[in-house]
Amino acid sequence: MNKRIFIVGNGESRKDFDLESLRPHGKIYACNAIYRDFTPDALISVDHGIMHEIYHSGYCYKNKCYFRDWNRLPGEMYDSLVFSGINDEDREALRGYNIIGSNERTDEKEFVMHGSNLKGIATIVRKDKTKYKKDVKQNQLKISWVKDDDKVKNLRDIMPNRRDRGWAAGATAGYVSILEDKPKEIFMVGNDLVSNTGKVNNVYKDTKNYVISENSATPHSNWVIQWKTLFREYKNITFYKVNPFADKGKDEVSKPIPEWSEYKNLKYIDYSTLDKLIKK
Repeated sequence: MNKRIFIVGNGESRKDFDLESLRPHGKIYACNAIYRDFTPDALISVDHGIMHEIYHSGYCYKNKCYFRDWNRLPGEMYDSLVFSGINDEDREALRGYNIIGSNERTDEKEFVMHGSNLKGIATIVRKDKTKYKKDVKQNQLKISWVKDDDKVKNLRDIMPNRRDRGWAAGATAGYVSILEDKPKEIFMVGNDLVSNTGKVNNVYKDTKNYVISENSATPHSNWVIQWKTLFREYKNITFYKVNPFADKGKDEVSKPIPEWSEYKNLKYIDYSTLDKLIKK
């Protein structure tokens, strides 16, 4: 049983914090594109684009991951699912068109697919460079050919009654850590929730599978509700939201969340206090 868990989000408050300093003091669960820079004990992702990016990178072959709706399908179903309703000539055009985001298939016998089939794709380019249009359903399919011995778990497989709550990656990581490790303390690092600038607050903005930095801040109400549910359901766990500053009025990220005020098992600390607590 792990007494202490760190849930690392990708809010900008953690940008200059040394995540490796956490490793000797507890298990680290983290989210999405953090795998590009850091290897947590478990990586959680719930959005199609970033899940398939992670898988295509090869990260999942050696490192534990939890993905949403990661359902394996037999390889012999590939053509019937991906190219349903499309004639042979159009299939060949589509195979060379950047509408299917897939890794290379070697000897894999199964694949995971997200998105609708390609029937209705617009502006298909044939080999002779001629073009024709179809009604659009979805811009791109995400497909991963998967290995038997990878380290990915489907979130439903660990959830009570196989019920995935459909939460965002941060709160889902918190929930997974509770189910898997039954901690006594959870430290929420980089789970900023709000923005100090009114713009996107994410260390990976302007990169693949993320929005541009000029976008408005992501609404945080669902994140607040999701974490609140964990505070309420697991009152035996002490949760620490790690903020940039001890002075709660210094910036928006450091302010207490009004909807969380009733929970005595939630505490606010800054990064320097975090360092002192975990090294006791």
